[in-house]
Amino acid sequence: MVAELAAQDLSQRLNQLEQRVAGLEARNPAGERPAGKRAQSRSATDPERFWALEGLKSRTSDGSAVLFTGSVTLPTDTKYEWQQQFGVDALMDAEWSLASDVLAALGHPVRLMILREILGGIDTVADLGTVEGFGTTGQLYHHLRQLVAAGWLQSGGRGRYEVPAVRVVALLVVLAVAQR
Repeated sequence: MVAELAAQDLSQRLNQLEQRVAGLEARNPAGERPAGKRAQSRSATDPERFWALEGLKSRTSDGSAVLFTGSVTLPTDTKYEWQQQFGVDALMDAEWSLASDVLAALGHPVRLMILREILGGIDTVADLGTVEGFGTTGQLYHHLRQLVAAGWLQSGGRGRYEVPAVRVVALLVVLAVAQR
């Protein structure tokens, strides 16, 4: 008797699900995504707002690429202008695990603070050593080595460090993406 009731309940629930699916299919026969916030964010319909995107699409054969660009004047009055474009196929085919060291170097709060200070003009080990929160000189050198190994910093000689020009805009893009 219990098994019979369970089978009836299961049959009723299956029938209800079939009716709900049929109703959903009737409202969307082509199986398209419903128009909404997510669907709209995938399409650039306003050429004024998406001028960079429209330019990118006009320069690629299939319109499938990623571009980042920036014009940056730092507190040191140093100016950087940069743009970089990547084909989506090349990005999807790349070995993503190889990026883990480069990204991991940014995963420590002290390293991010070091990069910010260097972009702000504090670029010697001696001056960085006076910034609160960087720890001991040994710890500072450890973080600097990690950032150099990952390509986020390079030695400018005489105890000075700098963010390579090709990394300034990229670093700011990563930080912008990390904003919530």
